[in-house]
Amino acid sequence: MLFPPTRQTLPRLSARCQTAVRCFPFIPDPLAYRVMSQTPDIHASPEPTGWQRTLWAMVGIQFVMTASISFLSPIIPLMLPELGVRSTEAVDLWAGIITGATSFVAAFASPIWGRVADRYGRKLALLRSSLAIGIFTALMGLAHNVWQFFGARAIMGAFAGFSSAAIALVASQVPERRLGYALGWLSTGQLVGSLVGPVLGGFLADISGSYRVPFFCTGALTLAALALVWAVVHEDFTPPRSTMRQKSVLSGLRLLTGSSGLLALFLVLLMAQFSVRTVQPVVTLFVQALIGSPPQIATLSGIAFSVTGLADLVSSPFLGKRSDVIGYRRVLLICLLGATLTSAPQIFVGSYWAFVAERFAVGLFIGGILPTANALIGRSVSRENRGTIYGMTASATFLGNSLGPLTGGGIAATLGIRYVFVVTTILLAANLIWVWFTVAELRDDPAR
Repeated sequence: MLFPPTRQTLPRLSARCQTAVRCFPFIPDPLAYRVMSQTPDIHASPEPTGWQRTLWAMVGIQFVMTASISFLSPIIPLMLPELGVRSTEAVDLWAGIITGATSFVAAFASPIWGRVADRYGRKLALLRSSLAIGIFTALMGLAHNVWQFFGARAIMGAFAGFSSAAIALVASQVPERRLGYALGWLSTGQLVGSLVGPVLGGFLADISGSYRVPFFCTGALTLAALALVWAVVHEDFTPPRSTMRQKSVLSGLRLLTGSSGLLALFLVLLMAQFSVRTVQPVVTLFVQALIGSPPQIATLSGIAFSVTGLADLVSSPFLGKRSDVIGYRRVLLICLLGATLTSAPQIFVGSYWAFVAERFAVGLFIGGILPTANALIGRSVSRENRGTIYGMTASATFLGNSLGPLTGGGIAATLGIRYVFVVTTILLAANLIWVWFTVAELRDDPAR
């Protein structure tokens, strides 16, 4: 009778099987087959278990967080006159400054939080970030002047990083071969939130007659997301070895700058977010320029914001899944080319619904840029370093999120709103050229 081999008998059985095969190569080796079939490969890197539940939980939570935060997108420019900002040029400029304030501060704090997430777990990072966002968003609703509003939003950036922590958590739990698929769905949760949030935020402002109500609703929904993270999300986290605990943020910076591929993708994320966010502070103002100021202006502005998210919802899961099959670089190039070609017509648009249609066309391609680039980054580093690297690359995203609106607001105030779309188109084209010449397709085995 044959018994399953143990760690003590495995070397002896394997040696006998190899001797028999060498002496009699024409004889089948049932013992070797039995050993291989009943013994796990102790050298193989185990795939995470239960990753589907973690993925779908995070998709839902990402939706709640993004929806609550994007409540405010169409509201901020409309609230500025209540805070003492009177002239049109000042509203344009302050809309860009306030929209970018959180991301600008977060760009410097994100690498630190990424390192902390590698040491103590990504779930803890999600809890920290959602608590801070809930508190400071409610404080923004209580602001009496633009400086108080700006201060609350800037301080919130010091504790931001929910999305980067969510990406790092999912990337550390899913199998390597499903990374593009998983990050595509995580991006879908974010994009659906960005679809629903502006419409609900504008609707709440219109029916309540107050631009402050959406801020309090955002705070409440963010705290609800915190409870979901605490109760639902499971992380298989192994604390790093003592040698890894001694590494600093500077070691993560060296890891980033030491790889030409990672550094190129860092700039891809920076330019992508910069070009996309340049338009954000002027969408509401451009809608006003197209249709005037009807009573439902907040709702119509929310639709103009959300239609891009609707298109992202259609395309992002497909693009994420295809990137696992045809290659991440190819999908990235397709997305950048499509975004460039669909951004240009916005320069000449003359009606509200044509503008909405063009925003939808842009969204079909924008949704694939970030998950594809993040999948490339994730498969270029080991699992234990992903929190650090995603913290570093989140700095690129945050810099784009901050510098883009600031630049867009400045261009709108000095040259006019339409020139913002000119700059966006040029930046997307420049990013396309950069990826073509600097980003190589991943051909090695996935990082373990």
